Amino acid sequence: MVLSKTTSESDVSVHSTFASRYVRASLPRFKMPENSIPKEAAYQIINDELMLDGNPRLNLASFVTTWMEPECDKLIMSAINKNYVDMDEYPVTTELQNRCVNMIAHLFNAPLGDSETAVGVGTVGSSEAIMLAGLAFKRRWQNKRKAQGKPYDKPNIVTGANVQVCWEKFARYFEVELKEVKLREGYYVMDPAKAVEMVDENTICVAAILGSTLNGEFEDVKLLNDLLAEKNKKTGWNTPIHVDAASGGFIAPFIYPELEWDFRLPLVKSINVSGHKYGLVYAGIGWVIWRTKEDLPEELIFHINYLGADQPTFTLNFSKGSSQVIAQYYQLIRLGYEGYRNIMENCRENAMVLKEGLEKTGRFNIVSKDNGIPLVAFSLKDNSRHNEFEVSDMLRRFGWIVPAYTMPADAQHVTVLRVVIREDFSRTLAERLVLDIQKVLHDLETLPAKISANCEEKKQRNGTIFHKKSAIETQREITTAWKKFVMDKKISGVC
Repeated sequence: MVLSKTTSESDVSVHSTFASRYVRASLPRFKMPENSIPKEAAYQIINDELMLDGNPRLNLASFVTTWMEPECDKLIMSAINKNYVDMDEYPVTTELQNRCVNMIAHLFNAPLGDSETAVGVGTVGSSEAIMLAGLAFKRRWQNKRKAQGKPYDKPNIVTGANVQVCWEKFARYFEVELKEVKLREGYYVMDPAKAVEMVDENTICVAAILGSTLNGEFEDVKLLNDLLAEKNKKTGWNTPIHVDAASGGFIAPFIYPELEWDFRLPLVKSINVSGHKYGLVYAGIGWVIWRTKEDLPEELIFHINYLGADQPTFTLNFSKGSSQVIAQYYQLIRLGYEGYRNIMENCRENAMVLKEGLEKTGRFNIVSKDNGIPLVAFSLKDNSRHNEFEVSDMLRRFGWIVPAYTMPADAQHVTVLRVVIREDFSRTLAERLVLDIQKVLHDLETLPAKISANCEEKKQRNGTIFHKKSAIETQREITTAWKKFVMDKKISGVC
């Protein structure tokens, strides 16, 4: 006799996930389910939903590393369960972090003796690093004001309007006024002369950007240092400089070694850099380095012993993974100076290939500079019918994520597209992107304008006279409408 089972009676472990009941209902969104499901089903269903995410390698909006060598991936996975804060439990990981701090400090020309160790710490990213550096400046300024018997309740920082949002977060979270130097069309970084003019006795530091998020340009830290030194000599304030080198800190030392922006300048007291950008590590690692021990107030450092031995700590968070620290050390010793230089030179050359390809179309103005972060920021020469937001939106059909955005005050009427060139963006991809942009432009030409810009000199309708709008008025109208369109999409979807 042949024995058989009905489908419902058979062992569920032999079923395909797609033949099971687990794909017949939506996954819970707001409440934890009452019952468990097999691990295979949970993996398959979540993995399938994640297919709707964009391809990180084609996300040209991001500066963050999206590829590492398989050997480093193995190191990351082997350390994924280590909590970095348990320094007594994982002393080798702590040692690797200290090695990274010293290597980066020497890279930034910190004034260290032969046996002197650098002052710095690994962070979750440059946002945390900037918070820590800002707190150090604020505390040093407050201590000095208290000693002088002067008010210490109104600290401020001077920056350019092009700073990343983490500076606005620091100012708001820690009650520091942010004094921004406005931009202007054609000049999209902080003007050092205007920045120094805004410095007063309550300024805890001037923040310079080595690699603007908007167009990749390096700010002139050397000129800022010289101008600020003159003002300090006249006023006796001794206002310092912090360099936000989140993007440029792992670029300038290798392809612009003669550029003075780091601790070679006496007023630069601290520098942050993102290991997860051009430090070539996956997201989750940043670094902040101080010039000397005196630049980091001792009262900001906490000492704990409930994890074992005495452990000094200066971070905003507590627990964090060890993997990114280990990955940073891997990259530093694996690539060395030679490897980093070769990668950065390749990125710069591929940026030039993309720039030249866009220029040959005759349709774009290049906003970025050749020297700086390897990226290409560009805007349409004629956006009277279709604008940069439409180009960005249509490029997603080909898988490319290319952001379109408006410049900060006082250049809000300028809209640009930006392509960040990372290590894994090859020349072939650069050439392919140019071809896809050309296809998008061709397709847009066949479509009616989404926003009508009426350019008649005067038009009589129902007794009302409409005057011709200026080019800037038209551009601002289009930009405002598209910003609203993009924001509505973000609010209603995944941001």
